[in-house]
Amino acid sequence: MLKLTVHTLAASALTAAGVAPEAARAADAEPAAQTGAVTTLPPIEVVASPLRTPLVVVTDPKTPRQPLPASDGADYLKTIPGFAAIRSGGTNGDLVLRGMFGSRLNILANGAPTLGACPGRMDAPTSYIAPESYDKVTVIKGPQTVLYGPGTSAGTILFERDTKRFDKSGMRFDGSLVGGSFGRNDQNVDVTAGTPDFYGRVTANHAHEQDYKDGNGHTVPSQWDKWNADTALGWTPDANTRVELTAGTGDGYARYAGRGMDGVHFRRETFGLSFDKQHIGKILDRIEARVYYNEADHVMDNYTLRQPDPTSDMPMPMASDVRRRTFGARTAATLRFGNDFKFVAGVDAQSNQLASRSAMGSQNYADLPWDPRATMWNMGMFGELTWYATEASRVIGGARVDYASARDKRETTDDMMGGTNPTFDNDRSRVLPSGFVRYEHDLASLPVTWYAGIGHAERYPDYWELFSADSGPAGSVNAFSALQPEKTTQLDIGAQYKTDKLDAWVSAYAGYVQDFILFNYMNGMMGQTTQATNVNAQIMGGEAGVAWRPAAPLRVETSIAYAWGRNTATGDPLPQIPPLEARFGLEYTRGAWSAGSLWRVVAPQHRYALNEGNVVGKDFGSSAGFGVLSLHAQYNVSKAVQISVGVDNVLNKAYTEHLNLAGNAGFGYSANTPVTEPGRTAWVRVSAKL
Repeated sequence: MLKLTVHTLAASALTAAGVAPEAARAADAEPAAQTGAVTTLPPIEVVASPLRTPLVVVTDPKTPRQPLPASDGADYLKTIPGFAAIRSGGTNGDLVLRGMFGSRLNILANGAPTLGACPGRMDAPTSYIAPESYDKVTVIKGPQTVLYGPGTSAGTILFERDTKRFDKSGMRFDGSLVGGSFGRNDQNVDVTAGTPDFYGRVTANHAHEQDYKDGNGHTVPSQWDKWNADTALGWTPDANTRVELTAGTGDGYARYAGRGMDGVHFRRETFGLSFDKQHIGKILDRIEARVYYNEADHVMDNYTLRQPDPTSDMPMPMASDVRRRTFGARTAATLRFGNDFKFVAGVDAQSNQLASRSAMGSQNYADLPWDPRATMWNMGMFGELTWYATEASRVIGGARVDYASARDKRETTDDMMGGTNPTFDNDRSRVLPSGFVRYEHDLASLPVTWYAGIGHAERYPDYWELFSADSGPAGSVNAFSALQPEKTTQLDIGAQYKTDKLDAWVSAYAGYVQDFILFNYMNGMMGQTTQATNVNAQIMGGEAGVAWRPAAPLRVETSIAYAWGRNTATGDPLPQIPPLEARFGLEYTRGAWSAGSLWRVVAPQHRYALNEGNVVGKDFGSSAGFGVLSLHAQYNVSKAVQISVGVDNVLNKAYTEHLNLAGNAGFGYSANTPVTEPGRTAWVRVSAKL
């Protein structure tokens, strides 16, 4: 059911299916030309499957999916086993993989790190990503690559655009329209025109939804609206060379049932320049380089999309504007030594500057000067080696060293007293090593590939951990002065079985996290306060899936994911760990028609850490399990045009996710009452690819 695209880093995994190293080398290269042939459009995706090893998942975000087409990057990734999101209403959930959150996930969009600016992560990094404007999404679970930046203890996620070279002058078009319940409407367009030497590409989207109703018929404040536009100009003088200049912008707003303020602007600006040269010589095979600039400018207030709540902590109109500017660069070279070794080495660096301004009452925040908050740097050197030891065995290993630094630019404290900040203009820096090694082997007697790998990732505390908490570890003046980097050591094992009728896979992990960064939520005289501290933790879990084709028109899919964690000092569970989840998909195809179903089943979660969490969410207690049934159908009008329809939550189930925010009292929620999910939702999607 899943349209798969081979990613460069996964080339070694091709040999796990019996592909020789020579073929794996060819798969690393970009296709030389676009022939113009149109293939059959893909069916609806309900369970995303791995590539050739369970660690690597590559999906096509332009493929129709169920539930309702995604509003942001976190919403899209929830279809991949192991992922969940901290929910706060209709959009902009905060991504979680295997129970791990925040900068433990390295998220890159078109080669550049994606980060937000809000101290409370109201603008989560994936809120700036419109999935359908990209060509592929690659997920590498665990600390099993060092190529894409520091601190990737939970995983690496790449949203990528891959503009194929034209073999003659022409144009390509990919677009879709979505309409659905609660005023949902999306418009997506992706147009490329060019010659063998030059091309221009424009991707743009707009998406909107009104407040939804839950399964009990109650209206949940969740209205949102987003738009994005990106352009690229490329020079391709030959099949192996590309120079590309990119620019993009976007904005939107979101009403949040689970927060005291709403996001009224999510402005972004991005610029980039990249160079890629392949098949250079017998040893030096590839050189790639990229420079980029990103700016996120996020405005939140309590009066544009709601009325200020006189009984809340913010009874008067107020607004806050936060900004992050990111400058960065990366360069890497790929070396090949015969057919036995591939080595990728390079350096990357980025600088982040954060500032804010706020206004009360009728005062305009835009008239105020920016107040610097923090400056953060990182520079890393990395190398990753793949050894094709035999036709059936591969060893992949890598190492990187990062120099990470942060400077506290807050002149005053963030509390009500507003006193002098004791760490104003102080610097902190650390040198952090990371690395991994993995062995993969294809069995001769069965169509099975198994692997085992161990990785170590050291992660510098991120902006939200260093600067958003009210206090730091016991005895410290604040979180900036005392939080220690996280150090994760994790074992990953797994196997995949593949035949014409049956695919089965399983992956499992177990790890130890030294100095895991944990947030404690406490009630004091001035309201709730937060403390960021370090603890030691154990984590483990895994995912598994089966895709079975008992007869030509029928396909049955299922997946299951489980995560577990505990504080080793107290024995208590780690907070914000998603419960056991299973998906069951059924698809029947006859000619141009197909129809299917998705049954998502989530177990109760009785393991929780009361009043502990991360920078966004905390555990409120146990949560009930639930099952949600969804149906869909699809018709290929032609090889270029496709119509998909669906009904999510067919039985109008009233339910809440365990990873959630408490509803805001100003919207009628009582204390610690989580936000409920959408009730029955109908939608239709029309897509065209020319």
